[in-house]
Amino acid sequence: IRNSISWAVACSRIVLLRLQSSASYVLFIQRSVTNVISPDICTVLFAFQILHIISSASPSVSHTPADTENAKTFVFSAIPDQDEANLQERFDKVAVYLQAQLGIDVRYIPVKSYAAAVTAFRNNQVQLAWFGGLSGVQARRLVPGSQAVAQGTEDPFFTSYIIAHSSSGIEPNDSFPAAITGKTFTFGSKGSTSGRLMPEFFIRENLGDTPDKLFSKVGYSGDHSRTIALVQSGAYQVGAVNYKVWDKQLAAGKIDSDKVKVIWRTPSYPDYQWTLRGDVNDSWGPDFQTRLTEALVGMDDPDLLASFPRSGFIAADNKLYQPILDTAINVGIIDAGK
Repeated sequence: IRNSISWAVACSRIVLLRLQSSASYVLFIQRSVTNVISPDICTVLFAFQILHIISSASPSVSHTPADTENAKTFVFSAIPDQDEANLQERFDKVAVYLQAQLGIDVRYIPVKSYAAAVTAFRNNQVQLAWFGGLSGVQARRLVPGSQAVAQGTEDPFFTSYIIAHSSSGIEPNDSFPAAITGKTFTFGSKGSTSGRLMPEFFIRENLGDTPDKLFSKVGYSGDHSRTIALVQSGAYQVGAVNYKVWDKQLAAGKIDSDKVKVIWRTPSYPDYQWTLRGDVNDSWGPDFQTRLTEALVGMDDPDLLASFPRSGFIAADNKLYQPILDTAINVGIIDAGK
């Protein structure tokens, strides 16, 4: 009997490792060990182990395609054009809104840079992103079939501000401020449309040279909020900033107009947009892109829209951003051959 119990205990321990999730099997094993009278119990235990493996491989609950679609989490992100706390608050609300509209689990994940947003989109870590004009073009070139599906009502006519510290002595003007030549200048992120690409384009067009040859020092702040802070503090004499971020911070009383002011406004250009991967219908159903676009365009909560800030959203498509691609190639940010 002692040998029988030893064999049974050894066998039961092996089975327990495979059957920890099954309370009924564990109870059977415990009772069998205490009442064992024969080594034949091993045969019984291994039989239960095999039955468990078979049942695990063939679940009794079947899943329909709709169940599978609903079980997947739809993930989106956004370029970090402002401080992270503001973005988290805004896009968490967007996630709640989209989840209610689409009937699936939706989650927002923040990223640390414009390049990281593009990389996450390329690697399918996110399926949707709120991009600027340039980052959207870059992302869509990396993911064939991806589409710009919606943009803010104001985004086809976006502009940048050139701002200057009071010590620069430069006053606002409708004409391009040639007096910025020789000053210290900060852009936003290197991947920003409104904070780098378009301001650099207009600087080159009006002054006939590249920023590193025109300014005594060139910096890249990382985002629009930091650009404003750097120029306001006098760390840089001049900078380029997204007009929406400036107007919002000015209205909130975060800008000291005695220290920093807008000296020039660029001509308009297309900018921000929601870009969606082209393979989402494979995961969430044949009409998912249409449903998502309708949800974005249908966003009408005043508080949610004010957080962007936008008055609403309208449908978009890739061809609207051809001017951004052409400019990026012209400036040398994008290689036309890739």
